[in-house]
Formats: sequence, C-alpha cells, structure tokens
Amino acid sequence: MSNGFEVGIDELFVVNVARTIKDRTTVFHGVSSPIPMVAMYFAKLTHAKDMVYFGGVSSAVDPNPPFLPYTTNDWVMIQGRTAMVTVDKIFDLAQRGELDRSFFSGAQIDKYGNQNVSLIGTPDKCKIKFPGGAGGCNLSADCVNYTIWTTRHRVQKKKDRIIYTLVDKCDFITNIGHITPYGTRKDLDLVGNGPDWVVTELGVFDFDPDTKIMRLRYLYPDTTVDTILENTQFRPVIHPEVRVMDMPTPEEVELIRKIDPLKVRQLEFQSEELKRKFVL
Repeated sequence: MSNGFEVGIDELFVVNVARTIKDRTTVFHGVSSPIPMVAMYFAKLTHAKDMVYFGGVSSAVDPNPPFLPYTTNDWVMIQGRTAMVTVDKIFDLAQRGELDRSFFSGAQIDKYGNQNVSLIGTPDKCKIKFPGGAGGCNLSADCVNYTIWTTRHRVQKKKDRIIYTLVDKCDFITNIGHITPYGTRKDLDLVGNGPDWVVTELGVFDFDPDTKIMRLRYLYPDTTVDTILENTQFRPVIHPEVRVMDMPTPEEVELIRKIDPLKVRQLEFQSEELKRKFVL
C-alpha cells in the first residue's frame, strides 16, 4: 500500500477529456454524457474559464448547479445559468460552424472515427438494437471538432468470441468520422472538421493527418502499446513520440472530487477498471 496521493482511472479519464477543451470556445454535451459533463465543468473551473458551456439538452448557458446529477438532462443543470437557449438553436449554431466542440461515444468506433449507436448486424437482420444517435448524426457533421470517448476499449471475451469496441468497420454508421463508405467529409460537403481526439480507458488518440486513421498519442501509466494492439481490432498508427500522459496535480484531482461528490464520472466504468489507481 502506498502513502502517496492516488488518482483513480475515472478521475484521470475526466482530465483527459477536459484537456480536449480549449478556452474561449463554445462547447456542448448531449444526453447520456456523464463524463463529458464532469469534464466540461472541470475545464470551466481550470484552464477554460472563458469557455461557453451549453449544459445538455436543456441548453442552459454556463450553468452552476449545486451538484452534478446522474442524468445529464436533469433540471439541476439549469441552476445558476446565465441564459437559456432551446436545443434547436444549438443545432443552428453548429450548422453555422459556430459550435466548437461536442462529445460522442459508441458501441463500435472504427479506425476513421465513425461511431455506431444504432445496431449490431444489419438493418434487415438486426442482432442488437441500441438507443440510436438522437442528434449525433447532425452534430458530428456540423460542429467544428468533437471528442470521442469510451470506457469500453478493453475487449470482452464471451465463450469463443472476442468483442471489440474499437473495430475495423462499424456495422452501422450513426455519427460521422473522417472517411465513410460514401466518401470523405470533403466529398460529403460537411461543415465540421470531424473528431480530433479519442479518449479511452487504455489510451488517448488523435488522427493521422494523411490517412485519417486513429493514431496513438498517450498511454496510461499501466498500459503499453501492446495493450492497445491486443484490444483494438485494427492497427492504429503509433505516434513516434508516444508516451505516458501528463498526470494531473493533487489539487486538480481534489477539484474533481469536490464538483462531482456523487461520482457520476464512475457510472460508465466496469467495476474492475475502477480498481486502477495511480500514485502522483
């Protein structure tokens, strides 16, 4: 047992998502987005104080809730706001190229950053039906950039099957990445630039500027390049200077614990993953 200050995987994950947010930008998270919600609030209190925070479907501007709720669509998220806009205005903002960042996840995420939150199988022979993308298809096409996150990068092994989240090809494309079977973003005349960061519980990726394939940039203290390769169906590009990520300060970790006392940041993690602790 160590006497040092420990940070959990959930807290380090929040910091990694928050680092994709720049100051003086407009940022929005949608439904079922507990980690982006915590990360946006953390960023607003640290390195992105002049970020404009659109808090969920209620679209409260710069909310200051007494606590962060379990659902990102809770009325608490309109408390302490400076203004309100309706969610259709968020879509209008994105179509004008004025929404700088949003966040998306997926049951499948392919090497070009396309995501599937619709179904496993085919539309004619559906094996598993997911909730669907809400407005994700539109916003993934229009917002300037977006961050992809998943806490399910590690493969699941069921009997004789290995189930990947980071796949070579999605069964169905709900949210648009860089290259689709129908062409590139330029071919499709999309407004936004697409995903620029992918944060998982095993690593942090950007995209290779030439091939648009996911590129490994940062590792966690307990993961390696081999960990990434073993848990990814395709071979990502490995950045020549890939390294362990910069760790947060104890003060930053304490701030996350203060603003998220209900630990909603842990909702998406498997219990085994939450045992991962790192000494600062």
